[in-house]
Amino acid sequence: MWVVALLVSEHASQYVIAVPHSHLSPGLILDAPAGADDFLVVFGDDTESRAQLLHDDAGRPVLRVGGYMTARGTVVDERLWSVREAARHGDRLRLRLGHSLP
Repeated sequence: MWVVALLVSEHASQYVIAVPHSHLSPGLILDAPAGADDFLVVFGDDTESRAQLLHDDAGRPVLRVGGYMTARGTVVDERLWSVREAARHGDRLRLRLGHSLP
């Protein structure tokens, strides 16, 4: 299990989530500010992607992550991830990723 640190930009109204790897994976925990739904994800290889916290038709949270290219040249297409758990801790929201959805 990996816990991901959240960094808040002081000079912009965007949120940055730092991921220690070049890819997301099931079980990864994202630490986000509660109430925010748009993020910049910075991966461990210094590549970036936009992510949005959305809800499916049943009201369950899902995370849409835009496509990006890793530092090694691997192209990662846009993906929609299920959120297996979402737990609020004060002003933070911890999201445990499930599997990517088709």
